[in-house]
Amino acid sequence: MMQSLTLLEERVLFSPNLPPEVNNLLQAAVVANHADKPRAEQLFKQAQILDSSCLQTYFALYKFYFYQGRLQEAETQVLAGLDTAAIQGGFPGDYRHLALDPDKWNMYASDISLFYLYTLKALAFIKLRQQFFEDAEFILSLLRKLDPEDRSGASVIMQLAQALQQEE
Repeated sequence: MMQSLTLLEERVLFSPNLPPEVNNLLQAAVVANHADKPRAEQLFKQAQILDSSCLQTYFALYKFYFYQGRLQEAETQVLAGLDTAAIQGGFPGDYRHLALDPDKWNMYASDISLFYLYTLKALAFIKLRQQFFEDAEFILSLLRKLDPEDRSGASVIMQLAQALQQEE
């Protein structure tokens, strides 16, 4: 009797509204990431070039770089993602200006603004990993104002920052 073998396709859900061509490239990059990092990077970048307004491409690339310890490249993608989200969301691109009047901006109004909060949290984490503790703390203080309900989960990074400060 012959056994049937079912292959499970590895898929990552990036966003339900992702253009199919971008999703296909991101999915291929995720699969390639296990065995061929240069190919994965090429596919992630290709997806971003195909649709530079697609926020998920910034997310995918900054995660890719971060997990490889390529923190400067991760930071570059985070900053580009923040800029793109701010343009799409119609709010100031500089998070320092955004936090000057946090009540003016509803950062829970859309997926774009929530992406912004999550990406700002990623920037704080990158700053911690780079050992730029003052920069990280500044970003985290702004997140407290912009995300008082902690929907981004920045409190986890805040706790990490506190633990690192106590070690010094």
